[in-house]
Amino acid sequence: MRYDDEFLSIPHVIRLAAERFGDATALIDGDRRWTFRGLRDQMVDAVRATIALGIKPGDRVGLCAPNSAEWIFAALGIHGAGGVLVPLNTRFKAQEISYILRKSEAAAVFASPFLGNDYVGELRKADPGLPALQRTVSVLGPQGTADRSWNDFLGAGEGVSTSAAHESIDRLTPDDVSDVMFTSGTTGHPKGVMLTHGQSLRAYGWMAEEYTFRESDTFLVIPPFFHCFGYKAGWLASLMHGVTVIPMAVFDAGRALDLIARERVSILLGPPTIFHDLVNHPARATHDLTSLRVSMTGGTTIPESLIRAMKTELSFDIVMSAYGLTESTALVTTTRVGDSEETVAHTTGSAIPGVHVRIVADDGLDVPIGLDGEILVRGYNVTRGYWDDPDATASTIDAEGWLHTGDIGRLDDDGNLAIVDRKKELYIVGGFNAYPAEIEKLLLGCENVQQVAVIGVPDERLGEVGCAFVVADPEHPTTEPEIIAWARENMANFKVPRHVRFVDQLPRNASQKVLKDELRASFTAVG
Repeated sequence: MRYDDEFLSIPHVIRLAAERFGDATALIDGDRRWTFRGLRDQMVDAVRATIALGIKPGDRVGLCAPNSAEWIFAALGIHGAGGVLVPLNTRFKAQEISYILRKSEAAAVFASPFLGNDYVGELRKADPGLPALQRTVSVLGPQGTADRSWNDFLGAGEGVSTSAAHESIDRLTPDDVSDVMFTSGTTGHPKGVMLTHGQSLRAYGWMAEEYTFRESDTFLVIPPFFHCFGYKAGWLASLMHGVTVIPMAVFDAGRALDLIARERVSILLGPPTIFHDLVNHPARATHDLTSLRVSMTGGTTIPESLIRAMKTELSFDIVMSAYGLTESTALVTTTRVGDSEETVAHTTGSAIPGVHVRIVADDGLDVPIGLDGEILVRGYNVTRGYWDDPDATASTIDAEGWLHTGDIGRLDDDGNLAIVDRKKELYIVGGFNAYPAEIEKLLLGCENVQQVAVIGVPDERLGEVGCAFVVADPEHPTTEPEIIAWARENMANFKVPRHVRFVDQLPRNASQKVLKDELRASFTAVG
């Protein structure tokens, strides 16, 4: 089901999938199963309920819940009512979530307690005047601190006709904004990336065909739905092509092996950490993994040895790598079926159709093939801009429509892109982007910290983790465990530094910019 003008919106595609795939299994969540027709009916009920909730076209709605069938139903309900989905990172704390809900001017929030976090309850304590708290829905489990349970939410929708829900879906167009995906940045504040229905359908309709998704496939979706990786490359791409989706809320290698064997999973995409853990799990050899067929991993360098192990030990026929960022609908380049292990390991492939990539020097001129420079992207996949932030938009997307990624890369003679350095100071923790500026700002909220600089350092399992160089308050002596414990209470777990180094002062240049290269050298020297 490649994207074309017939595919007006994400909910519209779900209706088309119901017509095409009918009683085939669309979704498995634990013991529960839905056909494609059943999924369409769940979507329509959620649209009716979202309209009854008072969500109007263009309203932003936050969604903070683990991977689940209800996440998909809620997202489709918000979309179908004309709302704009604002996915929320379930690892975030109340302060981080509150900022996003306020910045996006969210009219409601759908949430579910997860990993010990009662998001609605914590938001009520941290920011009781938050407008989104006027309408709260518990997506999973009991109502808790939310205004209404999922069943109550659906029950209220019975007052809205099915025809009204379909009319609402019919009003959507490919150019309508489907979601605002907040991504952290070098300023320390998350920025909301606006993406449209048409962009996502075109990019991931093509990707699924290129990756050979087919009706007999089953996709265990491990990357979180609040990322494009789990949401768009995951359940959306699958449902467009008749692939069965199995959401996994928390990755556990042993449970994943069980699901792969029991449900004959054939597609598995995710960061290298997932495949590393599956290959090295002590019970791997006791599971039948011969159903595995297609994989893609991205976000960091992939060792050739891991690619070989994915094929020999996990039975994958196809192993791909790709590159993208949220501002590009998270897809810019990808390898192709048949590419060598060396190409997959050392490049992210070539540009997808309709997208152009340039490598430029500091003066903005293209550099020769094989030389390093900043990656620029132009095409249908580039965001319409940052929500309510014209200055940031203008500084990122130039007048000719080129997205300045800040990433450093090089092109080879075949047009394959190799990533040399990721977004300046960004580092990647087990597939999650971590931005030092944001983490530093959060750490300065600890009374024991006077100054701080964060860098990414190597980690055998996660790829990279954070190391915080701290100038402590002399009136409040502290220790590494205390700093880490404070961080765990106040920020998402992937942002928490795994190492703390205490210094008398941070090295700075004449402009008072912290010299992070010296900090990296210091960490390497000490270990």
